[in-house]
Amino acid sequence: MSYELQALIGPAELVAVAAAEVSAARPRPLAQGLALIPATPEFLAALRFGDEEPISPGAAGFDWFSDGLERRLAAWSKAGPIACVEADYFGGTGTQRAALWADGRLALGPLVVAELAAFPPEGSPISRVLRRLGVRLTDTDPAAHDEFDAAGLGAHRATAAWATPR
Repeated sequence: MSYELQALIGPAELVAVAAAEVSAARPRPLAQGLALIPATPEFLAALRFGDEEPISPGAAGFDWFSDGLERRLAAWSKAGPIACVEADYFGGTGTQRAALWADGRLALGPLVVAELAAFPPEGSPISRVLRRLGVRLTDTDPAAHDEFDAAGLGAHRATAAWATPR
């Protein structure tokens, strides 16, 4: 079974502001007051400036990053924290990467767990940035093993599925 996600995650109000600025954004609600914007090819293309290279590793080292995305994350984060997350798994092995912008700058990360590497004691990269976004484990959701589960990121198994209307 596979799982792949490339997305921005932040407080629902902040994600709504970001989505209003980028017509290709397809925000989707998550649990605990958060929302997600899938990093679809259309969304990423809408963030490019002029002749900018479509993909550059950027400060956070994401394979699908552009300088335009990095500038927008810095700008949006002045109003509140926003994360960029990436997961790619197949058959139980894969990679995770996450970074958090706050106060106009990269504030956490990039956090990376490479293929076949174990998560550190403080948790997966995505769970760590979700914790900084305020996600908490609660007794009301005993199925949530970590912040990834508690936020509802298991609802879809692919970035494209998050982008389709419900």
